[in-house]
Amino acid sequence: MNTATIAASGGAAPAGRRRNRPGVLPGFGLSMGYAVLYLSLLVLIPLAALPIKSAGLGWDGFWQAVTAPRVVASYRLTFGAALLAALVNLVFGMLVAWVLVRYRFPGKKILDALVDLPFALPTAVAGIALTALYAKNGWLGGPLERWLGLKVAFTPLGIVVALIFIGIPFVVRTVQPVLEDIEREIEEAAASLGASRWQTIRRVLLPTVLPALLTGFALAFARAVGEYGSVVFIAGNRPMVSEITPLLIISKLEQFDYAGAAAIATVMLLLSFVLLLLINLLQGWQARRCGRLA
Repeated sequence: MNTATIAASGGAAPAGRRRNRPGVLPGFGLSMGYAVLYLSLLVLIPLAALPIKSAGLGWDGFWQAVTAPRVVASYRLTFGAALLAALVNLVFGMLVAWVLVRYRFPGKKILDALVDLPFALPTAVAGIALTALYAKNGWLGGPLERWLGLKVAFTPLGIVVALIFIGIPFVVRTVQPVLEDIEREIEEAAASLGASRWQTIRRVLLPTVLPALLTGFALAFARAVGEYGSVVFIAGNRPMVSEITPLLIISKLEQFDYAGAAAIATVMLLLSFVLLLLINLLQGWQARRCGRLA
């Protein structure tokens, strides 16, 4: 019986025949070659140019360029604000995704479309809008400063607000499909067995959506680390206080210090790679743990 006969009769083709069936794309060698060439031209070669360019400083010059007090302060602010914004998005992105999946209410489609607004909106426009909103004379900035003594615009807090704005779609859109696949009967079964709402969330829902949450967190964090347009207006750009590393790199380029800019960018690249690697390892561990529990 051939493969076509097996498929027509509703059966499954043998594993060996399924494995040898030709795919839509060309063979593995040709497809792999195109994929490696494409990634090399767009990702690997440009990234490799950073350490090559910074090598012209020598080790002492490189170390001085990347450990200057102003540069270290920008690292601390950039990664700290990105981490804090990603953690906030982790919580509230999950909440927004839950509301969009589990409830019906007027204006739901509008709210669902608004989640993607940071994707479509130019980052400079977002930065100007947030600055106008949270400035001292803005609709939110004025009341916050008068009533709570909280200044947002032109402070590190403003940077966090901007990074939350541009990062929340990553968490929502990553978690939303997973929540849609979870059947409500599972929650009802847990409740019928005597589980409280918190136990149902902790033991039933959270293990299922945790890999998606970690993925959304990683994407939001990676986007926040390299964000420039929406931050540069609301940050205030004060050295040692509210100056992010991407702005410092731009300043180096404007001063024609290309090697110094490449050195700082290399450190940013290495730190981002290490953090994303750790998050991916955590995702893999969580997936294996969920597989054993299943």
